[in-house]
Amino acid sequence: MATTVRLPTIQRRVQAVLIAAQILGGLGITTGIALAAVLAKDVSGSEALSGLASTASVAGPALLAMPLAALMGARGRRPGLVLAYLIGAVGAGVVVLGAVVDSFPLLLAGLVGFGAASSANLAARFAAADLAEPDHRGRAISTVVWATTIGAVLGPNIAAPAGESVAGLGIPATAGPFVWAAGVFLVAALVVALLLRPDPLLTARDLAAPAAGQEGDARSLRAGLRAVRESSGARLALVTVAASHTAMVSIMSMTPVALSHHGAGIQLIGLVISGHIAGMYAFSPVMGWLSDRLGRLSVIGLAVGLLSLAALLAGTAGASHGQTAAGLFVLGLGWSAGLVSGSALLTDSVPQAARAAVQGLSDFTMNTAAGVGGLTAGLIVAQAGYGWLNLVGACLLLPMAVLAVRGVLCRA
Repeated sequence: MATTVRLPTIQRRVQAVLIAAQILGGLGITTGIALAAVLAKDVSGSEALSGLASTASVAGPALLAMPLAALMGARGRRPGLVLAYLIGAVGAGVVVLGAVVDSFPLLLAGLVGFGAASSANLAARFAAADLAEPDHRGRAISTVVWATTIGAVLGPNIAAPAGESVAGLGIPATAGPFVWAAGVFLVAALVVALLLRPDPLLTARDLAAPAAGQEGDARSLRAGLRAVRESSGARLALVTVAASHTAMVSIMSMTPVALSHHGAGIQLIGLVISGHIAGMYAFSPVMGWLSDRLGRLSVIGLAVGLLSLAALLAGTAGASHGQTAAGLFVLGLGWSAGLVSGSALLTDSVPQAARAAVQGLSDFTMNTAAGVGGLTAGLIVAQAGYGWLNLVGACLLLPMAVLAVRGVLCRA
């Protein structure tokens, strides 16, 4: 009873800590990822292989998603988030080492570990929803997603100073951002370890008071898969998050390469990526409000429209840096709409005890799909061009659109 009375205070504290960690995590991730494809191209000597940078960075969250979900299911959100940030810091250090010794395999291995920090930022959105009321989940998720804006927009713009800071140390300028990212991830891990108390997931479980003898089984991966099979809403949510993320990662990852083909320098590329990231995070509270007010399906439809428009703008931009920037901004908006509405729908659609497992399955699915998309993106650009990549990205949205329409018709 005492916990129930203090719930609003606990939720505010949880959100404040998650917001601080998101700012730091967003700063570290985007500082490094802004030049990851360029660094991969320099080390490998191949444009086609540059897409592997994106694949490796999303492979980390994909590989960590299920173990992280299992850890959180057993021990709560705090140890899972701390572990993910620590792995990200180690990975960033390995990226720097790979760049120094000019080893492409070592660079990719480091990027896998570096990408694990994204697992923490992704899991934080579900942590924000653990204690939220059902009709406020969209806003709770979007508030934490929004917090990434501050660090994420700054990240690409400090990539150049970060590169300059390692001059004379024998570290390539394009690897400098990863030096900074490692330090930022360590601070984020410390913030979560010390301040995320009480643990939101464990508190939510205490309040739910599951039936004796059912709790352990309900947390298992098998129970999570069963919960998804039994819920059409959960299936739509998984497809929405996976398709939105894959289309975004595929197009975004190769945009710096496409811009460089048309004479853009590091500063301009950083500005374009900053605009894209602003679209991803800055307007997420609007997406959360719309998701709670108009419904999850309406915002999923909005995501389909925005992502399709983004592919059209970026894919037909050619040498127009302004149009490319506009396309990347809209791409970020579409991703935000898909992630917030899909995450809220997923949380709505499964029992509380199975949520950690289902949420881990969601992150595994979206990052695995995005990894394949990132790998394929480099090959498509090398063989057919950036415009074709955007067309393929738009086609990925078809299953999401079909399931959303079916959901609307079923409710009519």
